Amino acid sequence: MPYLTTAGLTLQGALATDPFQPASGSLALGALETTDIPVDLSSSSFRTLYRVVTGPVQPGDALDIDADARVTNNCGYNIGVAWHLWIYDYDNPLKTAGPWTRISAFSGENVTPDMHHMPLHISTLYRMPEDWPPGHRPVVVMRADAHSTAWQPGHTLDVDPGYGQLIVRHWAPPPA
Repeated sequence: MPYLTTAGLTLQGALATDPFQPASGSLALGALETTDIPVDLSSSSFRTLYRVVTGPVQPGDALDIDADARVTNNCGYNIGVAWHLWIYDYDNPLKTAGPWTRISAFSGENVTPDMHHMPLHISTLYRMPEDWPPGHRPVVVMRADAHSTAWQPGHTLDVDPGYGQLIVRHWAPPPA
């Protein structure tokens, strides 16, 4: 991805606090969607932690995204945690069954029994691709997975309420 700056772009104003309603402007906050992640052997059984439906965007607009969460390991063995950011088109009739695009690098670390609590942070600056349908609303999602070779059926990694957020800032060219 080429270097991206906010030069020539302006931040649109407004706020959405309900992740299931479209944002009225360009700053949106998401609420926690799950309080546990099943632990299994696979590293591909991701769960949505936070989701934000933004306002309409245009190809070339930029989304400045910061996401935080905290997990707690009460299982007594090491658990690998992977987390990343994704996007899909809210206005696509298929919604979540439509195409998803990973928009950040994968992040990962082991949360040990001694560590117990582990913060998850990820951020990215994502430019909307030229083939994005003009005026469609992207949904930005923070996802995470919990996996271990010592996993036991029914074990979960706790996602702690009150320790995270998903913030999306929409940068767009100023009106002509």
